[in-house]
Amino acid sequence: MSTKTLSKEAEIRLTNFFNQTVTPEEMAKALRQANFVLSLSLIRENETLQQEIIKLENSFYWLNELAEILNPYLDVE
Repeated sequence: MSTKTLSKEAEIRLTNFFNQTVTPEEMAKALRQANFVLSLSLIRENETLQQEIIKLENSFYWLNELAEILNPYLDVE
């Protein structure tokens, strides 16, 4: 896990994105939907190279982490 902080420019761009383009809740929902579709298609296709599966596993993890930061869902009891 990286401990780097965002640049001021990145913070501004993210703030503008979530203020003007999409809400954090909508983005979290879109991330979860994309993860579901990608995972389901991978399971059904089952012809993905091993190296691509590792990339998809990493992407799945980080997209879910981002979704949880934007709108906690899995951590809510």
